[in-house]
Amino acid sequence: MSNALSVLRVFALILLIFSGTMLLPLSASWLFDDGAQHAYDEGIAASLVCGALIWTATRRHREELKVRDGFLLVVLAWAGLPAFATVPLLMYFPNLSFTDAYFETVSGLTTTGATVLEGLDKLPFSINLWRAELVWLGGMGLIVLAVAILPLLGVGGRQIFKAEAPGPMKDAKLTPRMAETAKGLWLVYFYISVACFLALAWAGMGWGDALIHTFTVMGLGGFSSHDASFGFFDSVPIEAVTIFFMTLAGMNFATHFLALRGRSFAPYRWDPEVKWFLFVMYASVLGIALYLWSMQVYPDFRTALRFSAFNVVSIATTTGYANTDFNLWPIFAPLWMLFLSSFATCSGSTGGGIKMVRAILLYKQVFRELMRAMHPNAVHQTKLGNEVVENKIIFAVLAFGFMYMVSIVSMTLAMAASGLDIVTAFTAVVACINNTGPGLNQVGPATTFAVLTDFQTWVCTFAMLLGRLEIFTLLVVLTPAFWRK
Repeated sequence: MSNALSVLRVFALILLIFSGTMLLPLSASWLFDDGAQHAYDEGIAASLVCGALIWTATRRHREELKVRDGFLLVVLAWAGLPAFATVPLLMYFPNLSFTDAYFETVSGLTTTGATVLEGLDKLPFSINLWRAELVWLGGMGLIVLAVAILPLLGVGGRQIFKAEAPGPMKDAKLTPRMAETAKGLWLVYFYISVACFLALAWAGMGWGDALIHTFTVMGLGGFSSHDASFGFFDSVPIEAVTIFFMTLAGMNFATHFLALRGRSFAPYRWDPEVKWFLFVMYASVLGIALYLWSMQVYPDFRTALRFSAFNVVSIATTTGYANTDFNLWPIFAPLWMLFLSSFATCSGSTGGGIKMVRAILLYKQVFRELMRAMHPNAVHQTKLGNEVVENKIIFAVLAFGFMYMVSIVSMTLAMAASGLDIVTAFTAVVACINNTGPGLNQVGPATTFAVLTDFQTWVCTFAMLLGRLEIFTLLVVLTPAFWRK
């Protein structure tokens, strides 16, 4: 019980920090006098009061958190903070239900980018800024941020970081102290974000749009300030800049950290994921461009390449922007794009899906089993780069892959049973569990998730949390064994 109270104490401190993030949209609302100031006043007050009450009730519980407590804190933060993030939306949109508001904020913090809101062009700047800021904060992880700026939390920072961080980043000791590692990653994230902001402004975006889309490019969550997404700009330079930074955000930020610290491109050559990430994604860009051209979707290859490049990179990196309604393309192209979103991004990136490193290991394990079938007595080792991968890691990846497929099938069946057509049901689940954003048919890039019923919306909300926390972090907390002493 005391450890649970310690977890609540830390959550209260994170909630108090989180209330400060609303100061940015509040300042923007005050500056532009957009009529939404009261929404952020209410949001800040609710977060501060609740955070202060929880902290007051638990402040004496300072026990060191164990691994199990780290899992609980991460799930509590990722499920609880979106509830407080809904307050500005609920205050500004009186007809918005809590279900839809929670879906919107979970979509932001999990960097999914699926939305239930329409008329984005007419919304106050601060509302779109708040949605985008949620994506940026969720990109590197609020827990990692808390460990970076509050080393005096008095908790096991390594346990929290390992529970929240994706893939091999869990065990990467980039710096001697976990707080320093988190700070380093966030500084790299911030520096690249500044470069993205300046590049988008240089390419022709207004300063407000550049800030909003910088937040969502770096978080790889495709919230936009326009209903037409990047189709609103219809600009090749803006699309080219966005493709470049989506590619950077789809790589491991630990690799960026090492490259910047060593002032060398060598870490990119050492990272076994990078070459596969770039090859698979850009080979798909070329292949889909040729396919669209051959199917006469576009009159010339150059136009096909432009739309293929932007939309394939956007979906493969799980960003979710669109500069055209790819739902109208021949079905093979968007299905292939959604397939890419399942695995293309690197571990330690802000993208979703199972991550490229797991896809590589699954492929190598299949090849290993084929070799073992032909040569039963031979010793076959699975390597990643120059390192031999232990069998326990292989088994963990196989278990993850199995639960990933089971989750998609189960939630697709639930969505179909509730009345959705199978294409909408399947692609909505895939888009949400991969934190991608748009699906196909009723939830395509030209529409929103507002067409879903409350039950369907909650299924998608659960899928987003499940995907962002890489399945086991969430499922382990839901097992009865977790709560036994």
